[in-house]
Amino acid sequence: MLLLVATYGKLRFAQTLTQPAMKSFAASLMAELEQQLLNIKTENNCIIKQSEWSVKATIKTIEKLKTKFYDLSFENKSEEIEFFKMIKPQFAAKLIFFNEIYNIEITKPIGAAKSAKKHYEAYLHKLKKFHKENIEFYKYYKSGNNSLDKKYFLRGKHDIKLTLDSFYFQSDFNFATSHDYKVAQIIAYETIEEYLNSKLKTIKNPTHTAKNLTWSSSKASLVELVYALHATGTFNNGNCSLNETVTAIQSFFNIELGQFNRTFLEIKSRKTIEKTHFLDTLKENLIKRIEQGDEK
Repeated sequence: MLLLVATYGKLRFAQTLTQPAMKSFAASLMAELEQQLLNIKTENNCIIKQSEWSVKATIKTIEKLKTKFYDLSFENKSEEIEFFKMIKPQFAAKLIFFNEIYNIEITKPIGAAKSAKKHYEAYLHKLKKFHKENIEFYKYYKSGNNSLDKKYFLRGKHDIKLTLDSFYFQSDFNFATSHDYKVAQIIAYETIEEYLNSKLKTIKNPTHTAKNLTWSSSKASLVELVYALHATGTFNNGNCSLNETVTAIQSFFNIELGQFNRTFLEIKSRKTIEKTHFLDTLKENLIKRIEQGDEK
């Protein structure tokens, strides 16, 4: 059966889609997205780039789901509830997760591990605040309750008394219910919480600290080296941020560089010695070693 469907303000003819067919399509679409996300993670070790590309991939996937959705014909309210309670939130949760991770990492302070710890803890507090503000719905959803599903997961059935987010009133009412986005938030935030706790655990117990290597030169020399390594794209094919480079170097040499960006400004303003004094010293000593033929 063909239906005349309005999509993005345009009329088109579409074959009606049954709920089982939609579930099969959604499962296939999710598997395709998961593979894309895995490829992105494999190809790039920079979490900021990973998140950015993952957001773009997820948006495209949700657009595909939305386009297919307009071909869907629900036989009853239970099918509509299932779509908005069980299917759509799984995709939206991916988008929320990667968008939040991008924001977390791009705004992470440049500097010592202590600053990063405080930053991650602030986001954890944000998640706890969300949980507290939505505790009743959280318990409803996690317990498998369905007594209010017709209010939460049917289009056009929103109740202002049920703590609605402003986001809902800006959404496409043909592709949204009052609480499907909140379900996606619950799913995403649980995963984000795991991510943040993992980051905090790494800061507390760094696995890359070289116990036998202690940086014994000046911090300014190390900052000079760090900027040189970052400028030449030495790590992760050039896809590693300066902040990530500093964090890794600090962990490896068990040292705190503090406000290293200020140290770099001091390096730039040097007048009595060369701006690349440490790198020049490295070069000179390496040349001597090469000429001496000493491999010890």
